[in-house]
This record gives sequence, C-alpha cells and structure tokens, in this order.
Amino acid sequence: MSSTRRVPAELYPFDGHFLDLDGLRLHYLDEGAGEPVVMVHGNPTWSFYYRDLAQALRDDYRVLVPDHIGCGFSDKPDDAHYRYTLSRRIADFEAFMATLEPDRRTTLVAHDWGGMIAMAWAVRNPERVGRLVLMNTAAFHLPDDMRMPPSLAFVRNTRFAAFCVRRLNLFSRGATWLAPARRLPKAVRDAYCAPYDTPDDRIATLRFVQDIPLAPGDPAWEAVSEVEAGLARFHATPILLLWGEKDFVFKPRVLEIFEKIWPHAEAHRFPDAGHYLLEDACEEIVPLVRDFLARHRL
Repeated sequence: MSSTRRVPAELYPFDGHFLDLDGLRLHYLDEGAGEPVVMVHGNPTWSFYYRDLAQALRDDYRVLVPDHIGCGFSDKPDDAHYRYTLSRRIADFEAFMATLEPDRRTTLVAHDWGGMIAMAWAVRNPERVGRLVLMNTAAFHLPDDMRMPPSLAFVRNTRFAAFCVRRLNLFSRGATWLAPARRLPKAVRDAYCAPYDTPDDRIATLRFVQDIPLAPGDPAWEAVSEVEAGLARFHATPILLLWGEKDFVFKPRVLEIFEKIWPHAEAHRFPDAGHYLLEDACEEIVPLVRDFLARHRL
C-alpha cells in the first residue's frame, strides 16, 4: 500500500499534481482560483502541514503547496541522483514558480526551512512578492549567542543520530511529539510520518539538518547570506509574522530580529503554541491570515 493511501482522505482531501524536475517528480497541491498563495513547508513536514489553511483559503485564492524533493509524495532520490542542499532547494522552487505562476505577484506563506527557501526566491524576485506570511522560521544567520538546540546538533553532527533518523524515523516521528505544544491525535502523527516509511525515504529529513550552516564554508552559508542581505527590499511589503513562543528551535528572539528588520510587519505571538504552529493554533491563525490577505489586495 502506498504512503498516499495511508493518509486518510478526511485529513488530506486533495488531488495531487506532479511537476517534472530534471526527471524527478515534485508533488504539489493546486487548489482553488484567484490570487496565488504559495505555501512552503520545512523539515520534516510536508504539504500536510498546510492542509487546514489550504482548505480555508481555496474558495478565494489559488493555493499552491509543493512538497520538496525527498519530502511528502515527491520522489526521494539517493545522493547520487540529487544534491540535498539549500541551493538546489532554491533552484527547485524557482523552477516550480516559473512553471506554475510565472508572471503574477504572489503571496508567500512559509514555515521552518520553507522560510529560507521562499525568501531566497523572494530576494531574487522582489517585484513578484505581493505579501509575506512567515511563521517560526528564519531568513538570516542566527546571532553568535544563539546556539543550535542540542537535539538538532545531535542529529546534524553524529553518526549514531544519522543511523536513528534513517533506520528508526527518529526525526519525523520525534517531531510529531516535540514540535507541537499539544499532543496530536495518533492519526495526525502517523500522517506526518507516512511518506517516510522506509530508510531510503527518510534521506531528506536527515540531509536538511546536515545542511544547516553554522560557519563560513558550510555549503548553505553563502545562500543564507544572500537572503539576509536582501531582506531590506521588503520594507514596504505587507508582512504577517505568526509565532509559536514555545518553539525550542525558533525562539521568540528570532521573531524580534524580524521585527527589527521589518518594523512595519504585523506580528502575532501565540504563547501556548510550539514549532508546529498550525497544529496548535490553526483556529486562531486562519481568520488572521484571511483578514491580512483581504486588507492587502494585490
């Protein structure tokens, strides 16, 4: 039985589409019609993370939600057939946008690694960015006094953790317990992990962590520097910042950095929500996003 079938339709009621990227299939959702709203997930989530927000917006907008290569229902190639690096992620997203929305101004919604990927496209195409909605993410190098959480450092830097991620699905399964502030139903936890049901299918969940840049010379360092240098271009762009304050990765201090860069941004803090913000506070977030989009028409 495929991973797709093991995600209940009542939780994920979408018909997926596929885009060919140099022989690899990238899965994505394409729901509704109207102004484009593109949602970009992080690691180890996939388009499932945006399921409720996508359903809430598709009556009024065209909602596009790609699964990164190696994630969700996209292909999961080995290292010989794909470079799991930030630069390749950015190139994939550029190809996705060039195919699905090549001309119109777009609203970007992004979380976790998705923020870095989406903002990399944004700083290269600022004229195409109509609105930004960012939640528990970063688009810059973290300050020197903000260290990587021990759990991420363990996964990034040790062979034992890499073994556990690939053989035991440690990262995806563990995130369903640690990333939200509330306990998720078993069916939701299983759905998050369904695309990562074999060691070969879990390669992206490990490579994303291993690609976190900590110093000059790391493969993703220059790409992050480019994004950081371009953030000032959005000084007049409508921006909505949504933050779960119980996030053990992107703590409130990260939000404060965004607020210094973009003092005009609207920020909403959720004191009882964690990293998987849409799991903890979706009922509050949906009306905030709908109102934000309605007030800032493209």
